[in-house]
Amino acid sequence: MAFESLSERLQNAIKMFRGTTKITEEDLKAPLREVRMALLEADVNFKVVKDFVGRIKERALGTAVDQNLSASQQIIKIVDEELTELLGGTQAKLTVAAKPPTIIMLVGLQGAGKTTTAGKLAMQLKKHHKKPFLVAGDVYRPAAITQLQVLGEQVKVPVFALGDQVSPVEIAKQSLERAAYLACDTVIIDTAGRLHIDEALMQELKNIKEAVHPHEILLTIDAMTGQDAVTVADTFNKNLGVTGLIITKLDGDARGGAVLSVKEVTGCSVKYVGMGEKLDALEPFYPDRMASRILGMGDILSLIDKIKDTTDLAKALEMEKKLRKDEFTLEQFLEQMQQIKKMGSLETILGLIPGMGNISQKLKDANVDEKEFDRVEAIIRSMTPKERRRPEIINGSRRQRIAAGCGMRVQDVNKLLKNFEDSKKMMKKMQGMSRFASKGGVKLPFMH
Repeated sequence: MAFESLSERLQNAIKMFRGTTKITEEDLKAPLREVRMALLEADVNFKVVKDFVGRIKERALGTAVDQNLSASQQIIKIVDEELTELLGGTQAKLTVAAKPPTIIMLVGLQGAGKTTTAGKLAMQLKKHHKKPFLVAGDVYRPAAITQLQVLGEQVKVPVFALGDQVSPVEIAKQSLERAAYLACDTVIIDTAGRLHIDEALMQELKNIKEAVHPHEILLTIDAMTGQDAVTVADTFNKNLGVTGLIITKLDGDARGGAVLSVKEVTGCSVKYVGMGEKLDALEPFYPDRMASRILGMGDILSLIDKIKDTTDLAKALEMEKKLRKDEFTLEQFLEQMQQIKKMGSLETILGLIPGMGNISQKLKDANVDEKEFDRVEAIIRSMTPKERRRPEIINGSRRQRIAAGCGMRVQDVNKLLKNFEDSKKMMKKMQGMSRFASKGGVKLPFMH
């Protein structure tokens, strides 16, 4: 998980802060050393670490401790604000042309995920009622054009390609005419990359820029490259005037040094982050939300966004009504479970909830096996429609038939039915989130 090790180290460091009336230099010594080491081990640029720790010390030194708060609670506000500033301060949105189309040029080294990101970005823009148009400008990498065409089909967006014998500059030029003909308001140009930065690559990208005058030049960087990401960003920025960054594969990097370094060193803001392989796993980057997640304070706003994107409101209201009337069935539960799956992994969802900082441990303590989602779905689908609507009719022989139908044991069917009934009782007792929290949450049928 992104920032997992850094998050744990920083939270432990903040707990070390002591002070009864005023925070002194001695109070700051050990915890700031821990903060420094945590950031360096997360592969954050050395100068960035030095300046960041210096700002925290300057703001915290001599601060009077509120009698109603602990020193660590007081200091967390300072760290949160400084971390937010380090990540960019405020959200950097995409530039939108006054007169369509908005032209977006994706650049970066080979292997950073530009082509996949082009498809993800098109899908993200479609959610916001845009009409994106993909352009296959990478004529060198084998199958790059085909890959973009496949992605275009998946997200239902037109793709412009002229094969691998036409120059990328000409492809970019002609794509604008085609986009205008199709009334597309956003053109996303996928460009070629190299394994390293060279003069030929930069010249070609400069030529494309000169030909189409993009409103956005977005540099795609693999989070796993660590401090090298800063060097890459700096070089591309000096040559092309990068307007923003997209950090890919952030979900696979437990350190997160690239995200914490690039804005401070290059001045380029992160606009999107890739949080998974699925086409909907590109998220707008919010510095304040990311800072909260790193400090274990959760990210309720992002959780709400995920719920809005994946939940059918009418179905949710109908489900609530049925629950109140004691008509909540396994059919509704299956629908609810499918909605949860759309939101991402349990680890991702729990990571957005305040107080669920140590995600791995929480999942381990709860004995949650994500494959249980599939097993529960298999059991429910093995039931007849009548059995799903009226679980109480499922007797011994029916349980044997259901188990045989999905390749499970009768004990698995029994466990599902028992936990489902326990969940219904608990859900009926819940009155608001505070009551939910005090009860320790719902025991879902995929928990042992």
